[in-house]
Amino acid sequence: MIFVSISDMSEKLEVPSCSKCNARHQSVFCSLNSEQLIDLDSEKGCDFYKKGEQIFKEGGYSRGLFCVNKGKIKIVRMGQSGKEQIVRFAKAGDIMGYNSMLSKRQLSASAIALEDSAVCFIPSHDFFDLIRSEPNFSLKLLELTAKNWNDASRLITDMAQKTTRQRLAEMLLWLKETFGLDENDCIDVNLTREEIANMVGTATESLIRLIGDLKKNKLISLEGKRIKLLDIHGLVMIADLID
Repeated sequence: MIFVSISDMSEKLEVPSCSKCNARHQSVFCSLNSEQLIDLDSEKGCDFYKKGEQIFKEGGYSRGLFCVNKGKIKIVRMGQSGKEQIVRFAKAGDIMGYNSMLSKRQLSASAIALEDSAVCFIPSHDFFDLIRSEPNFSLKLLELTAKNWNDASRLITDMAQKTTRQRLAEMLLWLKETFGLDENDCIDVNLTREEIANMVGTATESLIRLIGDLKKNKLISLEGKRIKLLDIHGLVMIADLID
């Protein structure tokens, strides 16, 4: 059994079984057979990261594939102004670091735990062995890459053509789709107002005013730091998502 330490502060975990992973059937590993899963279990490691702890750092090189076993991760880039920009999220079943391995380039972003999380690590040689030997795995990887490119293209278009209010409405709907709802029907992720503002592309003060406006119009309500969507159709109309 191999453990790979990615962070000095991370805690080692007993490696969870891929075959018993609740998120596997929604991941790129869904096509692997029992023998391949056993081989994967024998090579991979798993580390525990506390909220706010860094999993990997922008500018480094990925020596393997990161797969989220549980928890929520934000993928961030550092802007020229020194501000952190969230580019995407990863949750249970999602993978990270593969673009760096495929392109043989430095990691273009850092990964930070939004909550206490467990992340598996698959060494690069096992990752490439899967690509060579398992066509369905390769196809899932291509589909994921295409989706990420499509999401990035849509973000660029939205930032250029939509108002800040439209972008906020779309971002709230996207967060609901990504993380689902908690027991209080709020979006099941804790983000600071500054983090949301950076994602929307506005100042924190403007974001707070816009949230207040959506709340006043009964489109959302607030439960502490979490946001409940009260009028999905209204938010869809504001975001201009209807063809």
